[in-house]
Amino acid sequence: MTQTAIPYLFMRGGTSRGPYFNRADLPEDRETLAEVLLAVVGSGHPLNIDGIGGGAAVTTKVAMLSPSEDEWADVDYFFAQVSVEDRLVDFKPTCGNILSGVGPAAVEMGLVRPDGDVTDVKIHAINTGAKVLAKVLTPGGVLTYDGDTEIAGVPGAGAAVALNFMGVVGSSTGAFLPTGNIRDTFDGIEVTCMDVAMPMVIARATDFGLTGYESVAVLDANKDFFARMEAIRLQAGAAMGMGDVSKFVTPKFGLLAPARDGGTITTRYFMPWNTHPSMAVTGAQCLASCALTPGSVADGLLDRPTQSPADIVLEHASGTIDVLVDYETSEGFALNSAGLLRTARKLADGCVFVPSRIWEGR
Repeated sequence: MTQTAIPYLFMRGGTSRGPYFNRADLPEDRETLAEVLLAVVGSGHPLNIDGIGGGAAVTTKVAMLSPSEDEWADVDYFFAQVSVEDRLVDFKPTCGNILSGVGPAAVEMGLVRPDGDVTDVKIHAINTGAKVLAKVLTPGGVLTYDGDTEIAGVPGAGAAVALNFMGVVGSSTGAFLPTGNIRDTFDGIEVTCMDVAMPMVIARATDFGLTGYESVAVLDANKDFFARMEAIRLQAGAAMGMGDVSKFVTPKFGLLAPARDGGTITTRYFMPWNTHPSMAVTGAQCLASCALTPGSVADGLLDRPTQSPADIVLEHASGTIDVLVDYETSEGFALNSAGLLRTARKLADGCVFVPSRIWEGR
């Protein structure tokens, strides 16, 4: 045979989508695995025409599941971000939107058995070490995707997947504030470098001459802004102890502005070389934590809640996302957990094919 068949589920998780694999069905060594994922997605072409990617970073993501080696968890979730055109695979970050589909996918794959009307799936995100409790609707012991929960950036409604994130502070760098400072200045722009679920560099939109309310298309067309942002991101990445991040998607970048539609604060999130059409689940936790932290670049942009847990409503390019943040302020800001509500849906299943010259299979 000239092609190798690999079993997979094709799922939307939150506002992202991509293939979900059983890790046992993929190459063990990282180099061959990367080549297989590049072929699956079709990286190297703006439309991913020779793969199942969708020509955008939110549609070139991959989830790989396996029985957990962590005694707390049921499932290990290994994530890969495949680039659209540059033939790069980044195994460093995680993705909270794709994670929204991990619970249902684990049930689909038989890694977790349904238990009553709501099945708890304990997930270990092995890229960052985060632990996430997903509550998946399984009425009568049967997995369902039907429901009335709507999330911004996805048409229609579906079954709710409740996610509770634990152990996400310093998950990539080992520190809440990786530079040791609540604010840093790079190229004359003040930023807060923070690591909560996702390491991020966060700035005020007005410091770039922006309002913070620009559309995705307007931001993506602003090449001068992206050049300035990338230069700052590279310097911040080094200051955060992450080394040369020029070929890595982390740290991500975020902008803040005052809310204007009844939310807590307005946000824009970058992936980082284009604008996210809505909001990343992991990024939402970091941005919400920044909003709650006194002394951060969010100062003066919101009226901070004074009680925990706090419901932080982030306005983004497609609507809003709510983050329920359980935190303490007795010794500065300390995050206990962050909860979000998402949806997921199985789109297809079967086998995806890669050339056998890349991998001949197990």
